Amino acid sequence: MLIEWNDKQPIYRQLRDLVVERIIDGSFPEGEAVPSVRQIATDYQINHLTVAKSYQELVDQGLLETRRGLGMFVTTGARKSLTEQEQQKFLTDELPAFMERVKKLGIDMDMVAEKLRVAGEHS
Repeated sequence: MLIEWNDKQPIYRQLRDLVVERIIDGSFPEGEAVPSVRQIATDYQINHLTVAKSYQELVDQGLLETRRGLGMFVTTGARKSLTEQEQQKFLTDELPAFMERVKKLGIDMDMVAEKLRVAGEHS
């Protein structure tokens, strides 16, 4: 299982973001163990200290917890917390940037709204 890391941010942050995505999409369910540091290091061919740093950030955020002798587990409420954070980030950062781009391109906002409505009906 190889992943291509980009040079725009440190690998530990990219890995943290990947774990966050998997918590949000339910691939890593609340109360369940996440893959071990050693397993991730082997699977993604990265240093185990990089994985440990990524996991530690998630522990510090209250999204993962260590169970001595058992490993790291997704905390109860992690998915809801992350979803709320991501929604807020979208509304404060991504949506305004999107709206600015629409405006710069001269696209009619009603047309965008219609496309979004239609896309929402098909998802």
